[in-house]
Amino acid sequence: MQKEATATSNKILFINTITFTICFAAWMLNGVLVTFLTSNQLYDWSLSEIGWLIGIPVLTGAIFRLPAGILTDKYGGKPIMTALLLLCSIPMFLLYFANSYWGFALCSFGFGLSGASFAVGIGFTSVWFSKERQGFALGVFGAGNAGAALTTLLAPSLLLYFTDNLENLDGWRKLPLTYGAILVLTAILFALFSTNKKPESGTKTLAKQLAPLKEIRTWRFGLYYFLVFGCFVAFSQWLVPYFVNVYSLTLVTAGVLASLFSFPSGVIRALGGWLSDKFGGRTVMYWVLFGSVFISFLLIVPKMEITSPGKGVMAKQDGVVTSISSTEIVVNDFHYKIDERVAFIGDDLDEETYILPTKEIWQEAIVKVGDNVEKKQLLAKGITKIYFQANVWIFAILVILIGSIWGIGKAAVYKYIPEYYPEQVGVVGGIVGVLGGLGGFVCPIIFGYLLDSTGLWTSCWIFMFFLSVICLIWMHQVIQKMMHNKHPEMMKNI
Repeated sequence: MQKEATATSNKILFINTITFTICFAAWMLNGVLVTFLTSNQLYDWSLSEIGWLIGIPVLTGAIFRLPAGILTDKYGGKPIMTALLLLCSIPMFLLYFANSYWGFALCSFGFGLSGASFAVGIGFTSVWFSKERQGFALGVFGAGNAGAALTTLLAPSLLLYFTDNLENLDGWRKLPLTYGAILVLTAILFALFSTNKKPESGTKTLAKQLAPLKEIRTWRFGLYYFLVFGCFVAFSQWLVPYFVNVYSLTLVTAGVLASLFSFPSGVIRALGGWLSDKFGGRTVMYWVLFGSVFISFLLIVPKMEITSPGKGVMAKQDGVVTSISSTEIVVNDFHYKIDERVAFIGDDLDEETYILPTKEIWQEAIVKVGDNVEKKQLLAKGITKIYFQANVWIFAILVILIGSIWGIGKAAVYKYIPEYYPEQVGVVGGIVGVLGGLGGFVCPIIFGYLLDSTGLWTSCWIFMFFLSVICLIWMHQVIQKMMHNKHPEMMKNI
């Protein structure tokens, strides 16, 4: 790292951020493309197969972050990032020719290398800034996550354009060609305008570079990043089919709403870096994890209708049923009032906005005229119907909030790394990035299997709730242990 930021430092930060944004947009391509292909019945893939196709590029980006970080620390960011962009463009171009599931899978595995650009950019950015400004600088660089929003926002419209408004569905193949061309152009511009620089740790042996793998702290940071980054990546793609299936929205509208989740989460990362510099990573992460627990809990409740037995009407004496109407039952000369079903709330469920659950209660006679009844016999059964709309706009607001919270958390996690590993930011950042990227790979697959097994789209939020709770408990226990051992000097940035 260097002591003071210069004009070159700011130029490199700008170039890195733009490049990472392009790479992230390419990395997230399958969320939109696979949904388009299946919703238009070009391919008949199951939910679990869709989950795999969405997750495969993320897996590649995850597992290659560590070697990319090591290479960046050794050779500097300029040659590694340039080579990475050119390498990713090849399978992106080849996707044009894909006609099978395995063809898609192989090409997806290839262009998924674009996700490793994060480890390159983290290492390349950190060497240009002082310790006091690294949190903010890495936060600005991480705003490139907004590339996910570019894909979810623009790719659906491009698909409509390339397919002549769905008249020529095979026109989808022009989309990966466009992405491949952009990757090549970005590589050329990066090579022309960036300046290479390596950290002092570039001379260390591989064994010394990988030493942080032995520390539990590294894995704890990785779990935090699994949540705030991996789940962000997963939902950046999963929300597109979520909106299409749960709320019957068009692909374009679903893409816009998904981009409203992705864009703020990426941009706000810079704010997260500033907050981490000012208040410390620990304080920021506490609020992030509390927020994640609370909002994911609110999102657990699905759009649903529940019909349940309600309060019935019982005979107070023996007798014979002489009359039945929609409002009463007469037994001998005794009149029993029953609640009539005045209106069916289902008639306007999707037309009105219901924030809270709505209920309807009525009673229906289960006896007939002329029946002999005994005291305490049930004359009319009660029926209660509860409807929860899970309104799309309220859902979208909550999703934007949790995405923004995760965006702040992404910067807070990476505030830790230069503090503990100032000369191994690329390597440790790569390790943590691998674990975070694995979240982006594993989660869509988990979501798919949870959906298949439960039939609930909100099962993904149940998973988020428990994962957030685990992170919060582990962090709190570590802090309490350090307080118990009376090491206040270590409490600042745990």
